[in-house]
Amino acid sequence: MSKKRYFGTDGIRGRVGESIINPEFVLKLGWAAGKVLLNGKAGKVLIGKDTRVSGYIFESLLEAGFAAAGADVRLLGPTPTPAIAYLTRAFRAKAGIVISASHNPFYDNGIKFFSSDGLKLSDAMEFLIEKELDKPLVMCDPAKLGHVKRYDDATGRYVEFCKSTFGGFNSSLAGMKIILDCANGATYKVAPRVFIELGAEVVEINVDPDGLNINENCGSTKPEILAKIVLAENADLGIAFDGDGDRVIMVDHLGNVVDGDQIIYIIAKHEKAIGKLSAGVVGTVMTNLGLEQALNDLDIEFMRTTVGDRFVIEALQKTGWLLGGETSGHIVHHGITTTGDGIVTALQVLSALQYYDKTLYDLASEMHKYPQIMRNVKVKGIVNLEENKELKNLVIQAREKLGKTGRVVLRPSGTEPVVRVMAEGEDRELVNSLVDSLTEKVSSMV
Repeated sequence: MSKKRYFGTDGIRGRVGESIINPEFVLKLGWAAGKVLLNGKAGKVLIGKDTRVSGYIFESLLEAGFAAAGADVRLLGPTPTPAIAYLTRAFRAKAGIVISASHNPFYDNGIKFFSSDGLKLSDAMEFLIEKELDKPLVMCDPAKLGHVKRYDDATGRYVEFCKSTFGGFNSSLAGMKIILDCANGATYKVAPRVFIELGAEVVEINVDPDGLNINENCGSTKPEILAKIVLAENADLGIAFDGDGDRVIMVDHLGNVVDGDQIIYIIAKHEKAIGKLSAGVVGTVMTNLGLEQALNDLDIEFMRTTVGDRFVIEALQKTGWLLGGETSGHIVHHGITTTGDGIVTALQVLSALQYYDKTLYDLASEMHKYPQIMRNVKVKGIVNLEENKELKNLVIQAREKLGKTGRVVLRPSGTEPVVRVMAEGEDRELVNSLVDSLTEKVSSMV
């Protein structure tokens, strides 16, 4: 199969006004996707977005493109990515479209697609859309043009869904004080509503989006400020989402950051105890070795995939397992959702805390994390890591020094122009030294 020209591991993404994230392309993308996803039949599509300023422009362009292809469009406004996946199924739409660049800064944007079953599009469907993009844009017959409406409170239905997934004591969070960091993104209205309606005392931070401050020194990629506020407020814990709400990172009452690997461990341990866990859990090549060992101690199988939620989801579908995710907090539970959902994931952790009557610190501490260091090396274009013999020898030597209790991973990012250099092992100083030498070598190749 040939390489896709526009679609990456998580839809289409880039800097606004550069490459393909421009008005002309996005308009035609809406039309091409409408042609493919509806296949000449009547049907509706949902369009939601996060809070970045360029979302208004691209919402209008996609609306016009889909309508020109004959699709009825339903506009949701600022809505978390997982909400759109859920609502696409709930409203029996042909597709759900998300305008977002996830955890990236405001100057990036992108388009994600969900099929009618709430799953990311297959490679085959993405190739069909790219093929349609090569054709001239031709509007359908005027009598068949799509209608456009705005759903004012479709997210209210998603709020009720989230609440229904919480199985804690009496299904209440009464008595808990929680700090919510919404990253000035798509969860800024929805997340506080969910946790407040479940009875928690909620302190909201980063819930004032201005179009430019999404993910800016806040959210799941920058939990340090959240940690300080958890301590200052004497809260039970903190929860941080990314810009589009499909990732979550937590902070315990002592200010320690609890990442996606620890979150997966807590959920897996709880679900095994109550008989709801399938045979195994899916992680990625970046998952901390400590999670694999902790799951083995619980007699839970573990497998790794390439980085990217679509690969985790593919592995879940092939194995029939239910739980998987990434260190970044992008966690998928196929027993509940079809895609990563920060709010639902946080609620599963809170259910576990109530079941064991323990703190987040207590449960997260049960998993021994190996020191892991990752650095990003900025690149331009494609860097072939496999063809550089000197780099390959450095990697081999690094793995020999770390032995069986360490790992080295070099991989190009699927969402940013960087190469990620990661090493982990028992000796932090050795890990840091190895990452330094590998980073220096990759930098010299740019």
